[in-house]
Amino acid sequence: MSRSVPNLSEEAIERDAAVLLAEFEHARGPVILQIPIEDIVEKHLRLSLEFDDLQGHFDEPRASEEGADIRGAISGVGRIVIDESLDPEVYPSKESCYRFTVAHEIGHARLHQQLLVRDREQTSFLGDCAVASFIYPSGQARKREERQAGWYASCLLMPRKMIFAAWEELFPDRKPRILQPRTPIDHPFVEVQRAHFSIGTYEYWESEDNALERFCRLLAVSFCVPRRAMRKRLEKLGLLLRTVPHRGFFC
Repeated sequence: MSRSVPNLSEEAIERDAAVLLAEFEHARGPVILQIPIEDIVEKHLRLSLEFDDLQGHFDEPRASEEGADIRGAISGVGRIVIDESLDPEVYPSKESCYRFTVAHEIGHARLHQQLLVRDREQTSFLGDCAVASFIYPSGQARKREERQAGWYASCLLMPRKMIFAAWEELFPDRKPRILQPRTPIDHPFVEVQRAHFSIGTYEYWESEDNALERFCRLLAVSFCVPRRAMRKRLEKLGLLLRTVPHRGFFC
C-alpha cells in the first residue's frame, strides 16, 4: 500500500480544523477558549482515547525524566493512545502537552486516514492486528505528515477567530507585539521586553524564544496549550514579531 503523504497547504489544513470545530459546536453547542478535545475525540469522532506505555511498546528509551520521546499513536481501527507520562490526572502540569498531543493525533485521523493501514501479518499492542501507523515523536526532525498534524493541532486548539478575540480583549490597542530589538529602532509596535544585563564586558540577552514564550504565558494558560505552541501560532498570525518588518507591512 502506498504511503504517499498528501501535499496539503496550511490553509487547507486550517479549513478542515475549522470545519471539525463547527461540526462539533453545531452538535454540542459553542465552545470558549479551551477546546473540549476529549469530547471531540470520543463523542464526535467516536474514537477511543486511552493511555499506555508507548516507550515500552515501541522499545524506545525516554528522552529524559521530563517525559516521553514518543507521546502519542493512532491506529487504523480508531484508537488514539497517549503515553502514560502525559496523563493529566497523574501529572497535572502536563495537561497542555497532553491536549496538544491528542489534537495532533486527531490531525492524523482527519488528514491521513488513507495511510492508517491494517496489516494482518503483524500484531501490535493497539489490537485487532492494527499497526500503529503514526507515532508522535517529541524531539526528532519531523516528517511531512507530522508537520501537517502539528499544524492541525494548532489550528484546532487555537482557532483564528478565538485567538484574535482573546488578543483584542487582552490588548485593546490591537497592535502586534514585537521582540525588543537589541539596537533601538523606530517602529509602530509595542515591544516585548526581554531580560538583559551587563557585567563588565559580558552582556547577556534572553533568547528570543524564551522572551516570546514568557510573554505568551497568559494566553497559553487561557487556551491550555503549551507556550511554545501559542508562540508559534501568534507568530503565524502576525501578532508576534521577532524583527521590524518591511515598512510596507505597516504603511
